[in-house]
Amino acid sequence: MTADTSARYREFKMPDVGEGLTEAEILKWYVQPGDTVVDGQVVCEVETAKAAVELPIPYDGVVHALRFDEGTTVDVGASIITVDVAPGSDDSAAAPAAPAAAPAEPVGEADAAEPKGRQPVLVGYGVSESSTKRRPRRGAAAVPGQGAAASAGAAIQAEMNGHAAPAPVAEVLTRPLAKPPVRKLAKDLGVDLTTITPTGPDGIITREDVHAATAAATAVPAPEAPAPAPAPAATAAPVATAGGRETRIPVKGVRKATAAAMVGSAFTAPHVTEFVTVDVTRTMRLVEELKSDKDMAGVRVNPLLLIAKALLVAIKRHPEVNATWDEAAQEIVVKHYVNLGIAAATPRGLLVPNIKDAHDQTLPQLAQSLSELVSTAREGKTTPAAMQGGTVTITNVGVFGVDTGTPILNPGESAILAVGAIKLQPWVHKGKVKPRQVTTLALSFDHRLVDGELGSKVLADVAAVLEQPKRLITWA
Repeated sequence: MTADTSARYREFKMPDVGEGLTEAEILKWYVQPGDTVVDGQVVCEVETAKAAVELPIPYDGVVHALRFDEGTTVDVGASIITVDVAPGSDDSAAAPAAPAAAPAEPVGEADAAEPKGRQPVLVGYGVSESSTKRRPRRGAAAVPGQGAAASAGAAIQAEMNGHAAPAPVAEVLTRPLAKPPVRKLAKDLGVDLTTITPTGPDGIITREDVHAATAAATAVPAPEAPAPAPAPAATAAPVATAGGRETRIPVKGVRKATAAAMVGSAFTAPHVTEFVTVDVTRTMRLVEELKSDKDMAGVRVNPLLLIAKALLVAIKRHPEVNATWDEAAQEIVVKHYVNLGIAAATPRGLLVPNIKDAHDQTLPQLAQSLSELVSTAREGKTTPAAMQGGTVTITNVGVFGVDTGTPILNPGESAILAVGAIKLQPWVHKGKVKPRQVTTLALSFDHRLVDGELGSKVLADVAAVLEQPKRLITWA
């Protein structure tokens, strides 16, 4: 391969997402060979042991080859896509081969030209720190309007192919410098990068710059064209055995990681589970009242909202329950913040994203956070960051018509509250048997951190708030 072709084809490798993860499964390709791509464009969705995330390409050009099929598990560092960054050159015959079932080797000088500190990463992980500096992009001449970007790209491609760039036509176009995750953030928020003053090193636009531009905007942005609905993500296909008497389902990605975590939790933390059955009729009435409250307009109000608030009140009254066990130091670490996890069943397995600093949120804010958390999980868009740092969790088994259960702790957390189905049952109320709305709560806790007395007090407080929701005021 000549030096020109070496610089022409760029190999994009499966990013190193850190945290001990060494592989990811390609769920869906959003591009095919021959498609034009730009820096920051999402080209595929991959699933790690943490979550399913979208992967942006760090190059401009035309897709030359996809190295792996959908459903393939790929090692970190393996080349997954080849991009022709100088399409239209005459040396296409020297293009690299494009196998679909094995990782390709780096293309040589093309990789060497990339600064060593420039490592593509999954959305949600950020970019690893590096002391190397990114080479500023060279400006190129362009005509005004839509042709400007095309002219700039042609100039860059001509320079890469060893030809002279075309003479300026009208005005000089300078493309803003920003890393792929920042470009995606700007796109999602509807922010034009050319209007932002960069504060990062070497004139690079940062996430903070994008958020600052959003906050400073006074005009309502023009609505963007709706994005096409994504195709259903590829899932592991069940394999039927001879005769159809058995079916084997591959376990990988999130489901595999969840299974390992649950085994580790069950056989590391000594679990204790306590139960209480409670009359929640007044809480259900309050739910109906809040649905028509103008202060709760635009947010979803359901029993889970008040159950979450009740748990937060109980933790405030007994902060020692909000802790973790430091095995290395043999210490109990009490957290002075609550990252409230909500267990969500998804097609890819159980996810437990958490609401950061839930203890500081008002009821409307908590309702909004719950709604966003659940919808994001169901869409398969939960980021790894959203599932890190949880302190306590709620799992709502009642949505499946189940009365109660003995939940397993989320690894590293001290307690998990299971909420059973809320049903009309005969109940002694004011000396008479009446039909009341009743549910059963189950609290599992780590007995290294929480003894029976503390666990009982926390569970009793949650039940007391749900029985008399006015305690949300008197105990808060």
